[in-house]
Amino acid sequence: MKKIRLTIEYNGTNYQGWQTQRSGLTIQDIISKMLIGIAKEQIYLTGASRTDAGVHALGQVAVFKTDSRLPADTIRRALNAKLPNDIRVLAAEEVDFEFHPRYRAVKKSYFYLIEKTQKQSVFFQPYAWRIPVDLDIGSMNMAASVFQGEHDFSSFRGSGCGAKTTVRTIFSISLSRHAYLDFMTARMQGDFLIIRIEANAFLRHMARNIVGTLVEVGKGKISSHTVVDILTARDRKLAGPTAPAKGLFLERIFY
Repeated sequence: MKKIRLTIEYNGTNYQGWQTQRSGLTIQDIISKMLIGIAKEQIYLTGASRTDAGVHALGQVAVFKTDSRLPADTIRRALNAKLPNDIRVLAAEEVDFEFHPRYRAVKKSYFYLIEKTQKQSVFFQPYAWRIPVDLDIGSMNMAASVFQGEHDFSSFRGSGCGAKTTVRTIFSISLSRHAYLDFMTARMQGDFLIIRIEANAFLRHMARNIVGTLVEVGKGKISSHTVVDILTARDRKLAGPTAPAKGLFLERIFY
């Protein structure tokens, strides 16, 4: 028996997230089904991050055990031949049996894409939150600094979260504004805002709730000075709305 680690990218638009659930098609379901067909045995696939419905991934990590004699890269190629076009396995390698994609992770990086425009490009519509009003980036930066460090993020925890503790450490959170984004061979002009968050782990909807709160600060609906109070109150009702899933990308898992 061996243990194989997969690095996966996917467009989450058509899926109910990573994690297998009673209703809805998930990334874990699809890859597991393909692996069972390739390895001719029961496979249990364990992922590093339980991305929500509609969230995308550039570097999801998952592992499975198998008795198959097929080399890891052969399994990768076989998977890519069978998977739908919006899911791809970027790499496959054997790892030691002690490796766990979630418990071995020391940091996870997500970024969120916002397009500030009245008329959104059709190419960014599935991947960016369109906000048609000006945002005060200075105030958003001030508010973002509050989240850095170790805190109880109960005010930014989504309902149904089963985490045993609500304490998380955000190592860095940054906002960067861009006048264009390169798309394939084209340079797409616009007004883009990328919010990147690196943390040891995330609660359910935590990244999207932080983004939603920062946008409310940018609109002037929440004062940057009250974000500390929202954080310490541990009350979800005080924070901003949950940002749409389509703008969120799991960027990388660090080990």
